[in-house]
Amino acid sequence: MARPKLLPDNFTLCLVGTVTLASFLPVHGQAAVGFNWVTNVAVGLLFFLHGAKLSREAIVAGATHWRLHLVVLLSTFALFPLLGLALKPLLSPLVTPALYAGVLFLCTLPSTVQSSIAFTSIAKGNVPAAVCSASASSLLGIFITPALVSLVVTNQAASGGASPWHTVGNIVLQLLVPFVAGQLLRPLIGKWIERNRGVLKFVDQGSILLVVYGAFSEAVNEGLWHQIPLSALGGLLLISVVLLALALAVTILVSKRLGFNRADQITIIFCGSKKSLAAGVPMAKVIFASHAVGAVVLPLMLFHQIQLMVCAALAQRWGARDMSGETRAASRERPAAAVARH
Repeated sequence: MARPKLLPDNFTLCLVGTVTLASFLPVHGQAAVGFNWVTNVAVGLLFFLHGAKLSREAIVAGATHWRLHLVVLLSTFALFPLLGLALKPLLSPLVTPALYAGVLFLCTLPSTVQSSIAFTSIAKGNVPAAVCSASASSLLGIFITPALVSLVVTNQAASGGASPWHTVGNIVLQLLVPFVAGQLLRPLIGKWIERNRGVLKFVDQGSILLVVYGAFSEAVNEGLWHQIPLSALGGLLLISVVLLALALAVTILVSKRLGFNRADQITIIFCGSKKSLAAGVPMAKVIFASHAVGAVVLPLMLFHQIQLMVCAALAQRWGARDMSGETRAASRERPAAAVARH
């Protein structure tokens, strides 16, 4: 039986189920301490496997297209934070201060990797450049995101009151060290990772679900759902739509005005307008106080689902348009070739 079009994907359903479970059966006490340790191990394993998966050859091959990568990085780490700050007087009254802190955190995150590359491929964009841009964004985000959070998120929950250097140290220890270890061991395990992509997907999604459950458990224990009115969730939906629409509009306009070809424009649009749930949830766990993580990742979870639905529709539309153009060109060439033979 065909899957209903309006039904979310399995991972989104798992996220909703995880939040629901944490809302009714939150982990607490000593169990929460043990669960937090398991989650830290899962996050470290996730970044280790991403490091082992990332091909240095792909990075070198795409790195020469520096203008494209610069536009993507500026969109990811400059445009989004500026939009979040500029829109704050207008949009922050729609949500609670904790939720808008989550919106600002969302704006500081790196781009997605897998979905950016996948959508670029579907839309017939520059896939090698997408691999390089998305991978560079993910790696640089380990350093840039904590710095941006300290600048734009004026919230006492950020870093749990710890110094920025302490936050960077945690990021390096929990995320960068496993990533570098994976890169160093890539010659030994890289082929196995390529043959067993399902393992990476399982760890990727599983670690996110673990962090989400732990974060929302802590938040529920602190009274999260009593602090967030239903109207704030509606406001959060509107904010997510506005942010994505502006990011798409700016990347489309800038990529055209700078003279990039169609394939490069597609890469800039998809890599420069999206935010990574896979990187954002573990980073939130490191950067923010434990009781604040649930409210902080809620905007990211909503934005992530909206960006996937919108970008999937755009990719399919642009890919189909490109295919129809190729078909028309081929149909014009066939009669010409027939005439030439005669």
